[in-house]
Amino acid sequence: MLRRMLIMLGVVAVIVAVLAGSKYLSIKKQIAMFSAPRPPVSVNAANAEERDWQSRLQAIGTLRAIQGVTLTAEVSGTVSAVQFVSGDKVKVGQPVVQLESDVEQATLRTAEADLGLAQVEYERGKSLVGRQAISKSEYDRLAAQLNRSTATVAQLRAALAKKRILAPFSGTIGIRQVDVGDYVSPGTEIVTLQDLSTLQVDFFLPEQDFPLLKRGQKVVVRVAAYPGQSFDAQIDAISPRVDNQTRNLLVRASMANPDGKLLPGMFANLEVQLPDSAPRVVVPETAVAFTLYGNSVYVVVPHKPKEGEKAEDAKTDDKSPKLDVERRFVKTGERREGSVVILEGLKAGEQVVTSGQLKLDNGTAVAIAKDPQ
Repeated sequence: MLRRMLIMLGVVAVIVAVLAGSKYLSIKKQIAMFSAPRPPVSVNAANAEERDWQSRLQAIGTLRAIQGVTLTAEVSGTVSAVQFVSGDKVKVGQPVVQLESDVEQATLRTAEADLGLAQVEYERGKSLVGRQAISKSEYDRLAAQLNRSTATVAQLRAALAKKRILAPFSGTIGIRQVDVGDYVSPGTEIVTLQDLSTLQVDFFLPEQDFPLLKRGQKVVVRVAAYPGQSFDAQIDAISPRVDNQTRNLLVRASMANPDGKLLPGMFANLEVQLPDSAPRVVVPETAVAFTLYGNSVYVVVPHKPKEGEKAEDAKTDDKSPKLDVERRFVKTGERREGSVVILEGLKAGEQVVTSGQLKLDNGTAVAIAKDPQ
C-alpha cells in the first residue's frame, strides 16, 4: 500500500515538473520575442532643398468676357427673320433679328409725303413773304409745320430701326432663344454675344494684401478644363474701397484668349506673383503632418547606440549604418504644387520621411526603400 502511494506521488511530481518546465520555456520564449529588436520600418524619404521661392497670393475668381451682353428686344413685335447661326462669329453692325415692320414702313411713307408737302409750302411761303404777299404769321405757321413733319419722320425712322436688332460689337454669338413667328415684348432675351478675344477675371483678396498689389502685376490663372496648364494675366484695376462686410478687396486682371480656349463663367484658381524672391527650405507636402496642435516632420538621423550596445550593432547586415527617425515640429509657409516652405525647424540637406509616417514614432528604426513606390 505504501509502495503504491509512493509511486503515485512520484508520477504526480513528474507530471508537475514537466508542466512547470514547459511553462517556463514558453514564458522564456515570449520574453525573448519581446526583447528582440524590432525590424526597421520601410519608408520613403526625400532631402530638404533650398531653392529660390517667389511668394504668391492665392485667390479664386470667375472669368468674364471683356464685352458681353444679352441682346433683347426694345419694342414688341413678331420675329420675321433670324439672321444668324448659333455659335457663329459676327461683326459689329451685322443684322441679328428682324421684326415685322410693314405698318411702321407704311406710316413712315405717309409722314415722308407730308414732309415733302410741308417743304414745298414752306419754300413757296418763303418767296411770298419777301414780297409781302402773305403775312409773317402765315410764314411762321408754314415753318412750324415743316419742323413738325421733319420730327415726325425722324421719330418713325427711329422706331423702324428698333425693329432691326444689330450686333453692337464683334464677337461670338450664342444659342438663339427665339424663332421666326415668335412674338417678343420689350426685354425679351434673344441671344447672348461675347467678345472672347480678351477675358477678364475678378477675384477678392484680404485687405492686408493691398500694399503688395499694383497695376501690371503678373497673375497665373488655372482652370479645371485644362489641368496642368496655366495662363498668364496681369492686374488691370484695383477697387478703391474694401467691402464693409467681408473686408476683402476686389481686383480685376485681364488676359489674352486668342484661341478661344477659355470661356466666360469658368471657375479659376489664381496666384498673384509678388516681386520678392528669396531662398527657402522646401520639402514635399506629404512629408508634413498638419495638425491642430502643430505641424511636424520625421527627420531621418543615424542610429545612436544605446548603453551596452556594441558598435557593430549600429550597422545593418550589409554594413550600412542603421537609421532612426526624430519627430520635429516645424513652422510652415506657403504650399504650392506639392511642395511646402519650412520657415523654422529644418535645415537644407536633412532627410525627411515622405510616406509611411503612420507606423512611426520618435526613435523608430527605419529603412529607406529603394523603390519610390
